[in-house]
Amino acid sequence: MKNKLSPALALAGKELYSLGISPAFYGIVIFFLLFTSIWLFNFQNFFARNMATLRPYFAGFPLVFILVIPGITMKSWAEERKTGSIELLLTMPFSEWDLVLGKFLSCLGVICCLLALSVPLPLSVLPLGVFDGGVILCEYIGALLLGGTAAAIGLFLSSLSKNQAAAFLGSAAILLVIMLANQMPFSQNVPAPLAAAINFISLSFHFESFARGILDSRDLLFFILTALLFLFLNTRVLLFRKWS
Repeated sequence: MKNKLSPALALAGKELYSLGISPAFYGIVIFFLLFTSIWLFNFQNFFARNMATLRPYFAGFPLVFILVIPGITMKSWAEERKTGSIELLLTMPFSEWDLVLGKFLSCLGVICCLLALSVPLPLSVLPLGVFDGGVILCEYIGALLLGGTAAAIGLFLSSLSKNQAAAFLGSAAILLVIMLANQMPFSQNVPAPLAAAINFISLSFHFESFARGILDSRDLLFFILTALLFLFLNTRVLLFRKWS
C-alpha cells in the first residue's frame, strides 16, 4: 500500500508547497478564521446564549466552505489546463488515480490546516463552561468530512473548467445549492418524499448529526462514498483528455 500511495503523496507534497507559497492561501486562511469568529460572536451571539455548546460555531462551517473550498480547488486542474501542463502530467508514469489522489490529499491537507488553526477559538471559550470534549471532537470530524467531500466536488468541477475564475464560480454555485438544499423544505411547501430526497443530497443535512455530537454511520458513509464518486468522475475526465 505504501508503494501504491507514494506517487500520490509525492504529488500532494508538491501541490501543498505550491499552495503554501501562494498569497491566495493566506487570504483563504484569514477569511476562514475571520468568518467563523464573526459568525460565532456576532451572528450567533455566543455569550448571550449562556450555553456551554459550540454547535453554533460549527453551524457556520457549511456556509464558509461554500467560498473557501472553491478557493482551494479552483487552481488544481483549471490552471494545469490553461497553461497546458496537464498534457505533461498525463504523459508521466502516474495513473489517473495517482494524479487525482495527489490533488485531493493536498486539498485535504489545507483543510486540516484550517481546522487546526481554528482550534484556539474553542480553547479560548472552554473556561467559560463545562463543554463536552467528545462532542467537539465529533464536530471536527464532521467538518473534515464535509470539507473533504466538498473538495472532491470542487476538484471534479475544476477538471471541467478552462480557467480558475470559471472553476471558482462553478464550484461556489454548486456547493451553494447542495450545502443549503436542506433549507428548501422549511421555506417551501414540499411533499415529504421530495423533502427527503432533497435532504439526502444536502451536505449540510448530513453534517447536522456531527454538529450535534452524533457519529452516525449513515452520514459517515454518505460523505465517504460521495467523495469517492467525484474522485472517480475526476479520473474519467482525465482519461478522456488523455485519449482525446
